[in-house]
Amino acid sequence: MKTETQLESYLSEPTDEVIASMTALEGDILILGVGGKMGPTLAKQAKRAIDLTGITKKVIGVSRFSTPGVPEDLHEAGIETIAADLLSEDCLQNLPNIQNVILMAGRKFGSTDNESLTWAMNSYMPGRVANKFRDSQLVVFSTGNVYPLTPTSHGGATECLPPVPVGEYAQSCLSRERICTYFSSQFGIPMAILRLNYAIDLRYGILLDIAEKVYTEQPISLEMGTVNVIWQGDANAVALRVFAHCQSPPLILNVTGPETVSVRYLASRFGALFNKPPRFEGEEAETALLSNASRCHRLFGYPRVSLEQMIEWTAEWVRIGGTTLRKPTHFEVRDGKF
Repeated sequence: MKTETQLESYLSEPTDEVIASMTALEGDILILGVGGKMGPTLAKQAKRAIDLTGITKKVIGVSRFSTPGVPEDLHEAGIETIAADLLSEDCLQNLPNIQNVILMAGRKFGSTDNESLTWAMNSYMPGRVANKFRDSQLVVFSTGNVYPLTPTSHGGATECLPPVPVGEYAQSCLSRERICTYFSSQFGIPMAILRLNYAIDLRYGILLDIAEKVYTEQPISLEMGTVNVIWQGDANAVALRVFAHCQSPPLILNVTGPETVSVRYLASRFGALFNKPPRFEGEEAETALLSNASRCHRLFGYPRVSLEQMIEWTAEWVRIGGTTLRKPTHFEVRDGKF
């Protein structure tokens, strides 16, 4: 994996199962927040799958499109775009009524300095979206941050564990879930809520954070000593396939890889690949932010891309100076302040 073109192509490559899901899905797809980190490759994966079915079906992406070039890139892939601020009631109400809606829009970084905007984006806006699209089915992205820190020996939080969000970002995301669940129950909206952590794109993610620090010989924090990761293309595939499982009240689904991975192990693997010994600071705690995605794997199978493959691709990406988004995940944060 040496170029962004290769990366984008693989992230958006649909599996046979995604193609079958798009064949069975009735109606067009509307992606709210398509301009974010995951949105473009999700939209492209959906469109590529639809094109392979031979069925006429639209994929429409909505975003403020603050990053130059994103709309043009999506248009080139055959995806329609609508520039809109989802916090604007006029913009929201003017959106077309589409049968299948994916809500990705939200806010995480900068939450500590502008809490009110975080709550508006993560709680108020999703409620308005659910009300607007009460005759559709919704896939709503959430986060594993709604869970409490759990013992690293327990295999991660399952969907049965009551949420105990730490910090205003996580609290606002739980509010998103509660508000969407209310509208789902009130109006019978078929819905799925995906608690994701953490998606890996070679330009962004926990593996990149650790690899860059090993490569530049910076110390790696062990405060959050174990993590979960999943290839972004695999997470996107779940988002597209889960329409078949939307229900009221919503299906809650953890979306991540099967491993509980040691940060020390990851750094050591990158150290071996770079021939540079990793440096550490702090000590591993007995708890970490971990999710158990057994329910997801039972429904959809294990991710296509393995942990070792992600490690090797990330190491090569860092070694060749591949483009990055320059957005650290801050995975080591334990107090919920992003």
